[in-house]
Amino acid sequence: MNGIVKAEAAPGAVYRTDLPLPEIEENQVLVKVHAAAICGTDMHIYDWTQYAQERLRLPMVFGHEFAGEIVRLGRMVGGWQIGDRVAGETHIPCNACEPCRTGRQHICENMRIIGVQEPGAFADYIPVHKDCLWRLSEGVDWQTGAVLEPMGVGVHGVLSGEIGGKAAVILGCGPIGLFAVAAAKASGAAKVIAVDLFPQKLAVAKQVGADAVVNSREEDVAQAVARELGGGADVVIDYTGNRFAIAAGFAALKKGGRFTFVGLSNDRIPLDVNNDIIYKEAQVNGVTGRLMYKTWYDCERLLKTGRIDVQSILGGRYRMSDFDSAFAAIKAGAPGKMLLIPDDEF
Repeated sequence: MNGIVKAEAAPGAVYRTDLPLPEIEENQVLVKVHAAAICGTDMHIYDWTQYAQERLRLPMVFGHEFAGEIVRLGRMVGGWQIGDRVAGETHIPCNACEPCRTGRQHICENMRIIGVQEPGAFADYIPVHKDCLWRLSEGVDWQTGAVLEPMGVGVHGVLSGEIGGKAAVILGCGPIGLFAVAAAKASGAAKVIAVDLFPQKLAVAKQVGADAVVNSREEDVAQAVARELGGGADVVIDYTGNRFAIAAGFAALKKGGRFTFVGLSNDRIPLDVNNDIIYKEAQVNGVTGRLMYKTWYDCERLLKTGRIDVQSILGGRYRMSDFDSAFAAIKAGAPGKMLLIPDDEF
């Protein structure tokens, strides 16, 4: 089997052509991967940041955003057949802790993650727990299926509070932020303003639904938002984890507005709690992953409206063996979600 392996405790990875075909447990299926996508988590693993150092046991195949076809069923798997087209939920919950037993599996206390603690999707085949399968609707192609997982992160952030009729600011136009822009507009936001440093990413944001864009390298975000709206934003959602973007977002938020944190930060974020939260009576919440499986149904519903331009959010397509080029494109600021296609299907 072919696949991308994080082999050493150092930046980079290797493409192997001699990997054994994964064995499956009785509650798993084996999926033939037809498309995979690169996530921020994969960037951490590729660069061997502290996040990766604290979580991975090497060597291992990484990657967790994928779509493919079931080719083998475990003995205890029901409701699925060989040939079914699926995407995968990244998080593997324990289904026994309090969050799991109260409908919040996405914040399981004993969570395991595909491509981090479990074998990943940057390979020809991946073993997947039966509880982590999502059936692809008719007409959803492999590449769209592979990005349903990150789309869900964007959608979860948007729908974690009221959005219909609201003026929303989306901080960060990486793939998840772009999905958020599209989802906010498709969900009835009165106006959507996208903020980023890269003009090429802002151009895509306009394509997928942003009513206005702000280059935060060139303009003061709060002033630009006030100019567009005549005041502050009802909703600000951060997909950057960047301290400067977050400060600008709070400055742009109106009194009584909602600020949602989605982007993970590598540093501690200083907050002016008195002025930005208390005196504004701001509603502040954090969002992680996707609700299992409400957010997946939300994504399916939004796709069926035809108002989510997935194709514009898809970025470069690369042979899996050419993964270094895909990672380099992301680091260079290329817009959209980078896809890895098995070499025999490219």
